Amino acid sequence: MTSPSTARISIIGAGPGGLTCARILQRHGIAVTVYDRDPHRDARNQGGTLDLHADDGQLALREAGLLDEFFALARPEGQEMRELNPAGELLTHHVAAPDELFKPEIDRGQLRTLLLDSLQPGTVRWGHSLHRVSGPADGPRTLHFADGTTVETDLVIGADGASSRVRPILSPAVPQYTGVHFLEAWFDDVETRHAALSELVGQGGAHAADGERALFAQRNSGGHLRVYVIRKRPADWLTAAGLSTEDTAGIRARLLAEFAAWSPRMRQLIADNDGPYVDRPIFALPVPHTWAHHPTATLLGDAAHLMPPLGVGVNLAMLDASDLALALARSATVDEAIRAYENTMLPRATDIAKMLEGRAEDLLSTDVPDFGDDDTRP
Repeated sequence: MTSPSTARISIIGAGPGGLTCARILQRHGIAVTVYDRDPHRDARNQGGTLDLHADDGQLALREAGLLDEFFALARPEGQEMRELNPAGELLTHHVAAPDELFKPEIDRGQLRTLLLDSLQPGTVRWGHSLHRVSGPADGPRTLHFADGTTVETDLVIGADGASSRVRPILSPAVPQYTGVHFLEAWFDDVETRHAALSELVGQGGAHAADGERALFAQRNSGGHLRVYVIRKRPADWLTAAGLSTEDTAGIRARLLAEFAAWSPRMRQLIADNDGPYVDRPIFALPVPHTWAHHPTATLLGDAAHLMPPLGVGVNLAMLDASDLALALARSATVDEAIRAYENTMLPRATDIAKMLEGRAEDLLSTDVPDFGDDDTRP
């Protein structure tokens, strides 16, 4: 039986979940390597804003020894939430109390940088796109990367999101389309270039819906704003309509027609964006998603329990990461640690997934949905 202190531990994916797991492992003196497909840490935009909850994401950051650093970066004012109607009239308005820190906002990129900078040099191996995992369930496993290189490991942790390349060795499940589609629009320098929208949205989020379509706007740091245009559509509706993500003008004209009954002020949220729209069909894993125990592999976050973006995403991934790292730190063998972790994570994820199953359409409701921490990044 392999001890965690001597095991070759490999995490696939340098997102918040994978990096949190690596950080906590290193705090407990356990060696770990993270592999990520990006060529370097600044290869692409990391997505929008997240809110980290006191009862999961913040607990993980406390175990990582990074809670104070998080609060130094976080935006408590981002907890503001406005509910608007299609005319742009304010229906409800939550403003956080000055000392409210239950779920302050932080940009995904800022959180990732915080976690990356906390790791020992060389922990993350960039430019390693996993192709597949081979080897017997009792190990060792072999990681096969797209460039033809291989790595032998005693434990592979799939923190590689919705399209996980680790998941197939544990489960045949694949994400299914929910029927709900997002288009993401970006706005820059909103205080000066989009002052009316800045005033409309406020410092946090703003939601409006008519039962068939919805808009959700999120303030990011640095004067940025992201808006999600939400409708029920086939996953390939862009192609079927003869459009592509490069055809910004064509998509804009289509959206303006669909939102024709909304006020001109609200339609600015879909038509005045800076740059192209981003295609975001919403997928989820079957419920429940479980697998037979393997002593050399496990999953966390979206790789384990991809759900609709209704307030669980990154927070649950970071809690998974903390639970797994602490189980490895406290167990005599890797096998024992994985059993302990999965005995906690799988029932928790199943309960939450059952609660959210089929509820992606809540995003179109005229009632305020809890968008929580998700910026819909796949």
